[in-house]
Amino acid sequence: MTAESSVETNQWRRLSARVIWVDLARSVLTMLPTVVAVVAVAVFDVEASFGTLWPLLLVAAWGTLGAIADVIRWAFTRYRVTPTEVERITGLLVRRQRSVRRDRIRSVDTSARLRHRLTGLRVVSVGAGQNNAAGEAALDLDALRKADAALLRRELLGLDRPAAIPRAQPLPEDEAAASEVPAGAGDETEESVEVFATFRPWWVVYNMFSIWAYLTAAGLLWGAFWLTSTFGFDLWAFTTRLLDWDALGWVGTVLIALVAGGVVGAVGMGLSFLSSYWRFELARVRTPSGSYLRTRRGLFSTREVSRDESRMRGITISEPVLWRWMRMTDTQVITTGLSIWDMEQPSSILPRGPRSVAFRAVRQVFGEDSPIGAPLAPHPRAALRRRLWWATASALVLLGAIGYPVAVGAAPRWILWLVLGFWVLALLGAVIAYRALGHAIRGEYLVVRSGLLSRATTALRRDAVSTIAVRQSILQKRLGLATVSAMTAAGWSVYEAPDVAASDAVAFAAQAAPGLIDEFLIPPGPRAKGA
Repeated sequence: MTAESSVETNQWRRLSARVIWVDLARSVLTMLPTVVAVVAVAVFDVEASFGTLWPLLLVAAWGTLGAIADVIRWAFTRYRVTPTEVERITGLLVRRQRSVRRDRIRSVDTSARLRHRLTGLRVVSVGAGQNNAAGEAALDLDALRKADAALLRRELLGLDRPAAIPRAQPLPEDEAAASEVPAGAGDETEESVEVFATFRPWWVVYNMFSIWAYLTAAGLLWGAFWLTSTFGFDLWAFTTRLLDWDALGWVGTVLIALVAGGVVGAVGMGLSFLSSYWRFELARVRTPSGSYLRTRRGLFSTREVSRDESRMRGITISEPVLWRWMRMTDTQVITTGLSIWDMEQPSSILPRGPRSVAFRAVRQVFGEDSPIGAPLAPHPRAALRRRLWWATASALVLLGAIGYPVAVGAAPRWILWLVLGFWVLALLGAVIAYRALGHAIRGEYLVVRSGLLSRATTALRRDAVSTIAVRQSILQKRLGLATVSAMTAAGWSVYEAPDVAASDAVAFAAQAAPGLIDEFLIPPGPRAKGA
């Protein structure tokens, strides 16, 4: 870095002034639906009231207040990058200054909503080992010009160093994906890019069917209801005239509602997935300062996350129980500096998709000795008995809660069959949960697997374990079981191997955290005389 660039690096910089024009357009667009509705009421004599117009008024007020807040934030925000730190000062009534040491930066996240992309702006978030479990925010800069965001990313990731390394060789055709680097990826003379996976449109099938589809359908239908009501169209009355609901009965009505809601929700989730993960790419980027695991995605709103591989502590692959027959998986890395509460899930390195793609990408990221996929040690039968006991106890509690109303005639007797069905499902869930249990030590990784609704297999670096705990409940003690918990500063902080045989728990804990509890172990002494 030259002396001139060093001086520029130490100077305070501002956010882009374009954000003011973006917010002006934002205010106009949020007020436009309200203006159209008012004109329709006045000119076309459309019946309307405050009860139908309040959502539009709320959107207009929210957009205007947000625009004002963004203008104030632009006016009072400064940032700079020094050779050792990145600093930000912001605030009108209360001034806040935050600085992060550059050697503690774990990730650099670049994102852009549609309004940012149209105006050439980007949002940069710097992850630096903040307390993710507490939901603490990273250092955010919203919004920078695209060129300034790229320059800042290069500075923070060390790409402004003069050293250069050769470009990586492309992957074979039968591997995860072609290794072309998309246009606009930046100056690649200082980067070596190795692509592990790219977007496949048929992955949308794995992301359309979920219980969240009904929540999506509820939001879409509610939005359609009040929007049509604003212009005098009664969507509810139109729906009731489509079929003879009295002839269908409540069973037919519920079935039609479930099917229709599922279809609407599935279509909505599919479109959301396509817009969120269009042009997805997972790649390793080698730079003069290290290597980063980078993901890019988005159609209307784009996002790019670079994760420092030296800060990665492991990986988790989750398999939802209802869709395990599709071999569906979610893949997340365990690393510091990424918020686990972010709705965008920056720790996810792959979208929900096929198990084969996830395992292949994990092998490429962690090498051929990847701990994921190795056989795990089964847990004792006592772990199954514990789960069967809890399933039966839950059914008895439910039976006790409704037994008295049924006995006095306040509730129909057929409800007892529901309790029986619940008990059968609970027993089935106990067996599934038991079959999911497993643990092992694979090289430098601790591997644990558990879960009912989502079977999660986690591989955690043993040198990243800061605390190890072995605990027993009263029932576990009677059954000869124990739970081993490994705690770390990354990810969800605690990863457990539940219901390990009590006789093996301490030895397993000692292996999971080498040297951490060795001084507390009692070494085997010489046999006593006469023994």
